[in-house]
Amino acid sequence: MTAKATSQATWEQDVLQAEGPVLVDFWAAWCGPCRMVAPVLDEIQSENPDKITILKLNVDENPDLAMKYQITSIPAMKVFQGGEVKTTIIGAKPKFALEQDLSAFLG
Repeated sequence: MTAKATSQATWEQDVLQAEGPVLVDFWAAWCGPCRMVAPVLDEIQSENPDKITILKLNVDENPDLAMKYQITSIPAMKVFQGGEVKTTIIGAKPKFALEQDLSAFLG
């Protein structure tokens, strides 16, 4: 896993005050589909380092943030830009589908 972790403590700086788009992967260690999507997100991050930042947020360790952003099933991914949610992606998807969902940010 190359995606950096974020938490309640670093959320404001990592996500809300970030320069460009930030995809937050809401996940948990026990979630099989979360483990399937992680390497795909790592690939997208490594291929687009200047376009998007991908962070992981463990929902078990950060339940307040999961509740605030209405995470009811995982994996869930939200793209933040300018401190606001711009896109929500629910469920594990193949790389091409994720890239389509993120095309506005990957350009």
